[in-house]
Amino acid sequence: MKLTFFGAAHEVTGSCHLLQADGKNILLDCGMFQGSDFNEGKNNEKFPFDPKTIDAVVVSHAHLDHTGRIPKLFREGFHGKIYATKATCELANIIWNDAFHIMSYNNKKFQSPILFDEGDIEMARMHCEGVDYGEKVRIGDIQVTFKDAGHIFGSSFLEIEAEGKTIGFSGDLGNSNVPILRDTDRLGKVDILLCESTYGSRMHESEEMRIQMLHDLIMEGYNKGGVIMMPAFSIERTQEILYRLDKLIEHDKALPCFPIFLDSPMAIDSLPVYKKYPEYYDVEASKHYMNDEDFLSFHCLTLTRTVEESKKINNVPNPKMIIAGSGMMTGGRILHHAFRYLSDPNSTLIIVGYQAYGTLGRKLYEGAETVYIFGQEIPVRCSIKAIGALSAHADQQKILSWVRNAEKMPKKVYCIHGEPESSTALAHKLRDELSIDAFVPERNETVEL
Repeated sequence: MKLTFFGAAHEVTGSCHLLQADGKNILLDCGMFQGSDFNEGKNNEKFPFDPKTIDAVVVSHAHLDHTGRIPKLFREGFHGKIYATKATCELANIIWNDAFHIMSYNNKKFQSPILFDEGDIEMARMHCEGVDYGEKVRIGDIQVTFKDAGHIFGSSFLEIEAEGKTIGFSGDLGNSNVPILRDTDRLGKVDILLCESTYGSRMHESEEMRIQMLHDLIMEGYNKGGVIMMPAFSIERTQEILYRLDKLIEHDKALPCFPIFLDSPMAIDSLPVYKKYPEYYDVEASKHYMNDEDFLSFHCLTLTRTVEESKKINNVPNPKMIIAGSGMMTGGRILHHAFRYLSDPNSTLIIVGYQAYGTLGRKLYEGAETVYIFGQEIPVRCSIKAIGALSAHADQQKILSWVRNAEKMPKKVYCIHGEPESSTALAHKLRDELSIDAFVPERNETVEL
């Protein structure tokens, strides 16, 4: 039994791992690499394996860096099934179509390559097989169980039984005490674990502190009288922010009701999926649902789906708040707002998610004084703020607790989906505190399990 790490090794994006066992070739995720450009250079390379030889893809969750190259797989000859939760199947289709539209726009404007077309997306959609949490899927003699990861809506971690061993694949693990989602399920009896390490060297602020920080930063931006920009991942971060704002504005009256825009077609298209699967909700969200309360909408929120509606935001007097994708500022409508307002000292940019190396969001987070957007140099004069605890990822403490409380602790852990410092820090903690053999694999490295 072999495992090869074709992505998310020594980096956070491009999740793609090939498991070869029981005569089957199974991909764990097949995501895009994200860096300085939306369609990062590595995505254009041929797969380091023959897609025709892949029997199935099992998907942890819908985010672009975990599903973004699946239509490309079909373009290059894959014809197997894709297994994911039902919500993940629907959200992935939304993400693929959004990615195609961004690539098409960039192709017309900057001659950037296009990885796949609408026909490839349709093939991927038709080959998706939705499963429930706890359901076991058989791929030949291999058995895969999907459990709730608590990361985004429909996210899973996987337990794979093959050749007498059980392999755990964390996908991305969720932060603690987030709204809407249930807590991460308990890890079962696994022998080997592939574990994300995005925040493997860091701890998040408490739930109370993250809400207070959100309140304080919005009030600060409101009082400055400028534009509050929030680049947010369209799946989950956006919905959590809306949930928090609804509570702060409508219920607690802690924030004034001023113009707030959700300027993300993908986030808007995702809202019906959230309403379709209330069985995924946590206790509090379930109570809202049973009381027929729409916790993803409030009366000073405007949804701007079309380009024309988005442009009209410019005519609305300040102060105002704009929530727009993409979360790492590698594309999407947030770039147009950043182009207009980064140079305004009265405006504020609030970063609420992980920013991968090389992205515009990362450059701003690290204090860049000038950046390039649409080929033009833009001075950064607005306030740049960040709330790490609003990330959808588990921190070091949550990961260690999850592994420690497994039904049976794994004997070996491979720390993936993290920058080298974070992955190494988590590996050291696993060794020192839990006496587990922990490794940080290289990209394209193959190990015998």
